[in-house]
Amino acid sequence: MNFLAIDTSAAALNVVAVKGERAVIRSVSDCAMRHSQLLMDVVASACGEAGLALAECDFFACVAGPGSFTGIRIGIATVKGLCLALEKPALAVTAFDCLAYADTDDEKKLCLVDAGHGCCYACRYCGVVAETPAFCTADEVRRMAAEGYVLVAQTALFDGVTAADAAQGLYRAARARAADAADARELEALYLRKSSAEERR
Repeated sequence: MNFLAIDTSAAALNVVAVKGERAVIRSVSDCAMRHSQLLMDVVASACGEAGLALAECDFFACVAGPGSFTGIRIGIATVKGLCLALEKPALAVTAFDCLAYADTDDEKKLCLVDAGHGCCYACRYCGVVAETPAFCTADEVRRMAAEGYVLVAQTALFDGVTAADAAQGLYRAARARAADAADARELEALYLRKSSAEERR
């Protein structure tokens, strides 16, 4: 299996290049405002180390949300461009998937993405089976934690949240869900609420 997967949905930039059994995982922390500047250089570096030519990819994957509105658009536009140019399918991975697949030890996980202003996007997982995600306050998240869920996020958002390796999770999720790759024209962003600009109107 050969593929390229990218995550530009949060502050970190994650890129995974896989050729057969060789996987190269790159993570650049705290580059939220520079994804568009750094992405293709990181892709080229990861693919070069993996010995992967883009034309050899069976599919291209990206994190379709939730997260940064601009970051999500960058990832989707990049993957759609590659897929359409090379006539390859696209795989949409959620930011929640990256967290759920990062650590396989906990059966019941509540995967969290920072939504700002003390709120989170949250999705329950039993193993790697997801429930419907929601927009939650910190108090609502704590109530769900009391039901026995382990709280995981890319960073420790507040007390009781475990930081997960989302780059490793991206690799595992893309590999596990490869069969779901489909026509790139169907690739859409996962937004759980309006952007800040839209809410201010």
